Amino acid sequence: MKPIRLIAGFLTVGVWTLLSRVLGFVRDILIAGFLGAGPVAEAFLIAFALPNMFRRFFAEGAFNMAFVPMFSKKLETGADAEGFARDAFAGLATVLIVLTLVAQVIMPWLVLAMAGGFADDGRLDLAVNYGRITFVYILFISLAALASGVLNATGRFAAAAAAPVLLNVILIAAVWLSTTDILGTPFVAQERTGLYLAWGVPIAGAAQLALVWVAARGAGINLRPRLPRMTPELKRLTVIAAPAMLAGGVVQVNLLVGRQVASFYDGAIAWLSYADRLYQLPLGVVAIALGVVLLPDLSRRLAAGDDAGGRDAFNRASELALALTIPAAVALIVIPVPLVSVLFERGLFDSDDTAATALAVTVYGLGLPAFVLQKALQPLFFAREDTKRPFYYALVAMVVNAAVAIGLSIYIGYIAAALATSIAAWVMVWQLWLGSRKMGEAAQFDPRFKSRLWRIVLASLLMGVVLYILMLLVGPALGLPGVRYAALAVIVVLGMVSYFAIGQMLGAFRLADFKTAVRRG
Repeated sequence: MKPIRLIAGFLTVGVWTLLSRVLGFVRDILIAGFLGAGPVAEAFLIAFALPNMFRRFFAEGAFNMAFVPMFSKKLETGADAEGFARDAFAGLATVLIVLTLVAQVIMPWLVLAMAGGFADDGRLDLAVNYGRITFVYILFISLAALASGVLNATGRFAAAAAAPVLLNVILIAAVWLSTTDILGTPFVAQERTGLYLAWGVPIAGAAQLALVWVAARGAGINLRPRLPRMTPELKRLTVIAAPAMLAGGVVQVNLLVGRQVASFYDGAIAWLSYADRLYQLPLGVVAIALGVVLLPDLSRRLAAGDDAGGRDAFNRASELALALTIPAAVALIVIPVPLVSVLFERGLFDSDDTAATALAVTVYGLGLPAFVLQKALQPLFFAREDTKRPFYYALVAMVVNAAVAIGLSIYIGYIAAALATSIAAWVMVWQLWLGSRKMGEAAQFDPRFKSRLWRIVLASLLMGVVLYILMLLVGPALGLPGVRYAALAVIVVLGMVSYFAIGQMLGAFRLADFKTAVRRG
């Protein structure tokens, strides 16, 4: 894949992910308006987090990181890639079916493992009921992730990137349907909305799987079901995936620690979840696109012995990712209150919720570049089928995360969980960077990257000054009904224009590169 095609694929994934994140905002705005930061909201958010936690453990966070390089190399060498994919599909499905059945039995313990603060109140029963429904999502979405890996390895990014849009569309429809004929007390109405949302999750998973399965078949890879069998290739896949799965488990321990800390503060799980949605917008658009496109491309280049091409792909993808992420991080730090207030403050979500969520947004913003850099550096290891060192690095980051989250929660409360997440991300980046220094030419930052990085940082800081001035000028309009959206749009659009103008003048990037990539995408 030529560098310009790499960037075009990056932008294809990014655009679809942006649409998904925007619809995710609409979804969360509706949830915040109807459920606020109350018990039903927290119960659903924990129930929804359960399958997503295991999804990252079994699918994107581990299995696919081992599967995609092996599948890509089979495509490159002309081996039986389809047979390998079908074996992996059958094996993963078997494990997931067993996991789903076991989870139904132990659901109360799974909920308490994520939110011990639920033990003494009504949130536990709600979360258990919702969790038994939502957990089925793990089966559908993990198989969809494998099919997406197949598509990405063949250079077809659109269907896999579009699939998450279905989740948000279906959950938005669930909220709407739950509120069309509400009877009883407000709390009963909230429980109804929570139940509709819970059922929407597995329905959306089935829809996502159907979309990518059909697309994979169209790409010439028929993932039709068959009985599982342990082939030599599947054994090798398991050996490679095991450390990555352990590393994924470590990452999930970090999330568990954060949720445990938050569960002891009323409303904190919801505050952190809504803040997570804000920083996940740029993270999803940039970091996910980076990981999806870069890993199969690096794997093919290394299989072909093209170290120079691998280095160029790594540098151009990292350069573009940081050019889009660093200004986003600055924006989250400079204008968190206007963002949260305009997007979420309505209905049961009040000004106190806005203040608490905005603080978490600021702290997450500090770690945003680190989350993206992880996605750039990890493929250097996974493309070489090296999953052990990232696991060891993740262990160190886990210890740092737990120490900060638990140790500081006594003094600064729920925000310790967000601070721990950002600090641990930077620790992980530092380790990945040190570990990649011995990988040769393909893992080195080139002169162009080094020259542009400081210019990107300077352009982002200057944009931050522009945002702050705009917030002071437009601030009063942010609280006016009917005008607040336009006021926020003015701040965001002028901030973006200032960044790209300043960046072009400083030489941080060339706008022509973006235009060319879009035209060729």
